[in-house]
Amino acid sequence: MARLFHVPLSPFCRKVRLSLAEKKIDVELVEERYWEEDPEFMRRNPAGKVPVLKIDGVIMAESAAICEYIEETRPDPSLMPKDAIARAEVRRLVGWFDDKFHHEVTSKLLYERVNKKMMKLGYPDSKNVKAGSKAIKYHLDYMTWLLDHRRWLAGDSMTLADFAAAAHLSALDYNSDVDWNRSEVVKDWYAKIKSRPAFRNILADQVPGFPPAKHYNDLDF
Repeated sequence: MARLFHVPLSPFCRKVRLSLAEKKIDVELVEERYWEEDPEFMRRNPAGKVPVLKIDGVIMAESAAICEYIEETRPDPSLMPKDAIARAEVRRLVGWFDDKFHHEVTSKLLYERVNKKMMKLGYPDSKNVKAGSKAIKYHLDYMTWLLDHRRWLAGDSMTLADFAAAAHLSALDYNSDVDWNRSEVVKDWYAKIKSRPAFRNILADQVPGFPPAKHYNDLDF
């Protein structure tokens, strides 16, 4: 069985978990307090970050590399289009959420309110929280524009781009940091993903000291 060293609310770990679950790959989840820089974990990934996946006798790190490997070795069901231009669009959107959205929103809300406390790094910076709360509105509006023109974020089929977005939004939604009333089309999109079997373990996450929002695991919000 594969083993995934992860942190429950990490969007990068969640993206990998969703990919594994969608492809019905059994995996053992191992919570890793990566900030403690345990020597054994550092040997697995000298960068000291999660996720780290042990599969097929190899250990690999970085969510993008892991998801590409999963897609190439377990192509069914596919999370990447066959067309090169369409694949480029999926990768662009995955990069959008894992880079821009992460920097402007996830790091300002989730990391300030949850990660800082877990790592004993002090109290949330109110300026960062305010900036994240403002920035997420822009990103939800952009998602609305995409979904007004497409069935899914990158096109007519669900792809890794949808899982990347859902990974970040679900982690934020755990702490009730997403205003689902801002966009009905985004809310409907998230409800579709939220109801997939691959999402069950994500919705079952419990972080000690941080109870989930009441609606978090409600498929009907």
